[in-house]
Amino acid sequence: MVTRILLADDHELFIEGLAELIRKRPDIELAGQAKDGLKAIEQAEKLKPDIILMDISMPDLNGIKAAKQILAKFPDMKIIMLSMYNSRELIVESLRAGAQGYILKECSSEELYEAIRNITMGNYYIARSSLAVMVEDYLRLLKADERNSARLLSEREREVLKLLAEGKNAKEIAYDLSISKNTVDVHRRHIMEKTGCSSMAGLVRYAIREGY
Repeated sequence: MVTRILLADDHELFIEGLAELIRKRPDIELAGQAKDGLKAIEQAEKLKPDIILMDISMPDLNGIKAAKQILAKFPDMKIIMLSMYNSRELIVESLRAGAQGYILKECSSEELYEAIRNITMGNYYIARSSLAVMVEDYLRLLKADERNSARLLSEREREVLKLLAEGKNAKEIAYDLSISKNTVDVHRRHIMEKTGCSSMAGLVRYAIREGY
C-alpha cells in the first residue's frame, strides 16, 4: 500500500528536496505541496493525504495551528511536524496539537523514511536527537517531583523517615519518639504513599538519596 504525503513548507528549496526524496521511494507518493498554513488546510481537504509533513514556522498560519484545524476535521490524518529547533516546548506543543511525529529539518533521509514508516504503522516518532532533550527534561521533572513529595511530609513523618534510613525498626522508632508502634506504621504508610515508594527498601533508598 502506497502512503500519500502532503508537504507543507514555505522554503522552496527545502520542500523540493523533500519532494525528491519522496519520489525515490516506491512505497510513498507525493500527493501535493503547500507553502503556508492556510494552503495546507485547503490541500488537506482537497487531497486527503495519509500523512502531512508540516513545517512549524510558516506565514499566515503556523504549522501547529494548521495541524489543530486539520485534525479537527480529519482526526485520522497523520501529521509529522518539521522544525529547525530541538526544543522540548515545541515538541510538547506539537504533540498536544495532535501531531504524531516531530523531526528536525537536518535529519537524514533514512530518519525521514523511518518517521514516515512509524507513523504509517500507527506509532509516534520523535527525532533521535530530540529524545535526549526529552529524557533530560523528564528526569529533571522527576527530581522536582521527588523534592516536592519530600516537602509534603509532615515534621513527624520526616523524623520517622530519618530513623528508618538509619536502619531502625518500628519498635525502636516508637521508643525514640515516644509514640506507639501502630502510629509508626501509620506514618510509614503515609510516607510511602507520598513518596511513591512501594517497599521498605525503596523507601530507605529514597531517604538516603534525599539526605535523610
